[in-house]
Amino acid sequence: MYGLKQAPRSWYERLSTFLLENDFERGKIDLTLFIKRVDEHILVVQIYVDDIIFGSTDSSLCKGFASIMQGEFEMSMMGELTFFLGLQIKQMENGTFISQSKYYKEVLKKFGMDTAKEASTPMGTSYYLDKDESGIEVN
Repeated sequence: MYGLKQAPRSWYERLSTFLLENDFERGKIDLTLFIKRVDEHILVVQIYVDDIIFGSTDSSLCKGFASIMQGEFEMSMMGELTFFLGLQIKQMENGTFISQSKYYKEVLKKFGMDTAKEASTPMGTSYYLDKDESGIEVN
């Protein structure tokens, strides 16, 4: 399908049909989000073009999902999610942390600000601000 104008649409249609046939529900707001409920556990699958990320409250659901996907499609497992759509993801015992530090460092470098001197405040410390009692209010 690669190289065809309708390839992404065809791929998404094939994948979503497969997921719906395997008891997933399509998200009501985000149509690229699929959810499967098994007893008190859930399996969440997010699709972005040809990338799929998934997670579950039960690790056996993740293993089962990977197995049925590899049985149906030619795919590779990339391991634990660390980077997705410009976001850095770090999973720790006390939670999942998301940052864009790589992105903002690239923006600073692009505009030549990566070597700029840091300042805790952009205003000089010898200036003091007082309320402007006679000033005009701003809408």
